[in-house]
Amino acid sequence: MRILGLLAAALLLPAAVPASEAGATLASHLYAGTIEEGQAALAPGKETGEPEACFGWGLLTLAGAMEGLAQDFYRHGATVPGTDIAARFLGGDLAEMAAPANPQPEQLSYAALRKVLSDFRSDVAAAQQGFLCGGVEGNDYVMPLDIFRARLDLDGDGKRGEAETLGAFLAPLLGELADGPAADPALADKALSKGVTAMADATVGFDAADAIWFAGYSQIVLAHLDLVLAHDFESFFDAYLHRVFPQAGLPMQDYASGGTLMLDPDSDAGIADIIAAIHTLNFPVIDKVLLASIPAQLSQVTALSRQNWALILAETDDNAELIPNPDQTPLFGAPAVTAEAVAAWRETLDVLDQIIDGQLLIPHWRFSQGFDLKAYFETADRTDLVLLLTGQGALPFLREGPIADAQSFAAGNAVFGENFFNFALWFN
Repeated sequence: MRILGLLAAALLLPAAVPASEAGATLASHLYAGTIEEGQAALAPGKETGEPEACFGWGLLTLAGAMEGLAQDFYRHGATVPGTDIAARFLGGDLAEMAAPANPQPEQLSYAALRKVLSDFRSDVAAAQQGFLCGGVEGNDYVMPLDIFRARLDLDGDGKRGEAETLGAFLAPLLGELADGPAADPALADKALSKGVTAMADATVGFDAADAIWFAGYSQIVLAHLDLVLAHDFESFFDAYLHRVFPQAGLPMQDYASGGTLMLDPDSDAGIADIIAAIHTLNFPVIDKVLLASIPAQLSQVTALSRQNWALILAETDDNAELIPNPDQTPLFGAPAVTAEAVAAWRETLDVLDQIIDGQLLIPHWRFSQGFDLKAYFETADRTDLVLLLTGQGALPFLREGPIADAQSFAAGNAVFGENFFNFALWFN
C-alpha cells in the first residue's frame, strides 16, 4: 500500500488533479490511511467541481469522519460488551471488551459527548457536500476501488496496522449479513482475528450514481444525529452511559456492581441500569428548529434515492456496479435487480414521502386514529418514548386520515418479501 510514484509531486505540493489521476490519488491515500494528505491533493479539483475529485474528497472525508468518531470513543474508553463489530470500532475485540480497549480513558462529560456527536455531524455534512459538488450531468467516470483495503487509525495511536483495514472491521457484519442481498459468502466466511485482514477482492467501479448513493446515506446519518442533538438526553447519560463508558467518570461508574437482589451483584446492577435507562427515555426538546428540519431532511433522502436510481437506470456499461440496473451484473453474489424490484422500490419511496409529509399517518396500536409524524417533528416539546408507545404521549399528534398499513407497502412486500430490510439497506 505505497503511494503511487507518479503522484508524489502532487502529494508534496497539492495542485489540481486531472480526472485521470483522481481515482489513483483516492485509492493510494485510502489504502495507506493518509486521509488528510489525500484531501489536500484532491481539494483543488473539488473546488472547481471536477466530478472525480469531488467523489474522492467526499469519500476520504467520510472515512475521516468514521476514524475521528472511533478515536473519540476510544479516548473515553467506550465499550459495548457482546457486540463484536462495535468492539472492533472501539479499538479492541470481543474477548477484551469486559474492560475498555483504552486502559487509560479520559473523563467524559455530557457536554463533551454532545461535542463528539456534533463534530461527527460536521464531518459527515462536509463529506456529503463533496459527493454532491461534482453534479451528475454528463458524468461517465468509473473509479475502481476496493473499499475493504481502506485503512483507519481507530485508536488514535498514529499507526494503521494490518488489523485496521475496513475489511477487518466489517468482517463480523459480513458474517451477519451472509444471507442478505449484498453479501458475498467468500467474504462472510473470513474469520476475524487480530492481524488477519485478508479479504476476497471487493473492487467496485464507483461512478456518479454511487456519489448520490453515498450522499443519501450521509443524509440518513445527519437526520439521526440531528434527532439526538435536538434533545436534552443528560438524564439518560447520567443513568446509563457508564455501561458504554465504564471508566470515564460518569455518575454511576462506581456502582456497576452492587448488592444482590435477585441473581448476582453484576446481573442485578445491570438490570437496574436497564430499568433506569427506560425511565430516562424522556427527552426535552432543546432545539425546536433543528427538530422541525428533520422532515425536509428525510425528504432529501428519498429525493436522492430517486436521483440515484435515475442514474443507475441510464447506465449502459457493466463495470463492477455497486447497485446494478436490470441489464447489469450484480457483485458479491447479490441477486439480480429486476425491473419489478426497481418499480417496487420507487413505489415504496412514494409511500415514505406521504408519511414524511403527513399525508399518510402511522398506525398506533392503541388508537383508531393515526399518528402524524410531521406534526410531531414540527410541534413536539419533548420525546417521551415510553408514553409515545403506551399512548398518552401520542395524543397531541393523533388525527383522522388515511393510515399506512400492509397494503401501503404491498409492492415492496411482494417483490422483496422477508428480505425487504436488506434490500432497503442496499438500495438506499
